[in-house]
Amino acid sequence: MNIAIVGTGYVGLVSGTCFAEMGVDVTCVDIDREKVEALRKGIIPIYEPDLDGMVKRNVEQGRLHFTTDLADCIDDVDIVFSAVGTPPDEDGSADLKYVLDVARTFGQNIKKYTLLVTKSTVPVGTAAKVKAVIAEELAKRGEEIPFDVASNPEFLKEGAAIADFMRPDRVVVGVDSERARKLMSRLYRPILLSNFRVIFTDIPSAEMIKYAANSMLATRISFMNDIANLCELVGADVNMVRLGIGSDTRIGSKFLYPGCGYGGSCFPKDVKALIKTAEKAGYDMKVLRAVEDVNQNQKGILIEKLLKRFNNDLKGKNIAIWGLAFKAGTDDMREATSLTVINKLSKAGATIRVYDPVAMNECRRRMGDKVIYATDAYDALVDADAMLLLTEWKQFRIPSWKVVLRTMRKPIIFDGRNIYDPSELELAGIEYHSIGRK
Repeated sequence: MNIAIVGTGYVGLVSGTCFAEMGVDVTCVDIDREKVEALRKGIIPIYEPDLDGMVKRNVEQGRLHFTTDLADCIDDVDIVFSAVGTPPDEDGSADLKYVLDVARTFGQNIKKYTLLVTKSTVPVGTAAKVKAVIAEELAKRGEEIPFDVASNPEFLKEGAAIADFMRPDRVVVGVDSERARKLMSRLYRPILLSNFRVIFTDIPSAEMIKYAANSMLATRISFMNDIANLCELVGADVNMVRLGIGSDTRIGSKFLYPGCGYGGSCFPKDVKALIKTAEKAGYDMKVLRAVEDVNQNQKGILIEKLLKRFNNDLKGKNIAIWGLAFKAGTDDMREATSLTVINKLSKAGATIRVYDPVAMNECRRRMGDKVIYATDAYDALVDADAMLLLTEWKQFRIPSWKVVLRTMRKPIIFDGRNIYDPSELELAGIEYHSIGRK
């Protein structure tokens, strides 16, 4: 089977490479010529464990190709996936410009029945807009070429995307014709043979599933952060609370970890987009508005604790930051808590020294000379008056407390992910602050 995937961002590149790994002939399309040339050489623009080796292998074995023009390959493919970006518009709604551009190009170039599948996260009703654009382009050509539109939202976790694709919890496919269903069943046959769930739905439901899933996860995070903040005020321990409620099979333990706020390319954008979708339909998503508010406040929770500890005066203080990416396993800093923290520290007059295992270049691109870039985790602590841990990278989990004590001016740690044992730090002589614990 031959397919094309338009967009070589996170979703497009991972999906295309994994399909190639399953034996599909894949052509990835991107208008960025430099990126395409780099990809042909096996140089990938994102950090994702094991992806670079998989890209190189499938390029060398002739199953993975890259081009700048969909027209170059559209005659030879059965399915075109649209995996372009849907950034938030000024009002928070998803910007569908690139999605509709793909539909336009598709309509201008197909010569036989072809299926266009939207893999990007898009609001309910997008498939109808895509279909209308394709029909318009075919009418301009005076052609009546059969086509179908489908929805196949992605559920990839950054840092574990390849495993998620190859061994998914579920694959959701929204179709409105038997022909499209059979084609997608054929494509996902390796998944079906491995007994992973492929769920077929109508197209609007598939579009809604993606937003509803991410919004539910974001809601669980904000709920636990609210509980954690209350635990501090009433003397409870949020870790014990989390274990207690997570043991209830109706609730479960996933995404019940309190911290200093969620970020990334999905949760913030998708919550905003679902709120805006509801507004356009005449409905107010009150719960999700609260989820957003709690998360925005939580991103500043460590700064509040820091200011309280230093009597609201951070001028001239050296503050170290461990972790810049929005989560471990990626260099993605979109909507990361670190951006909020750095901006607030900078305004307060602090000197900021940062370290992250993979996101240093991304931080340089975003923050420039606002911060000092350390060479390693301990270098970030040199003469620090306090350290803020923002990302739970494994290499931060068991540091040498003796080195920490020798390196910092004042051994004070603010743990934004609750990864340390308070009693261990107390024995080491380190002042420790966490979230939702005594």
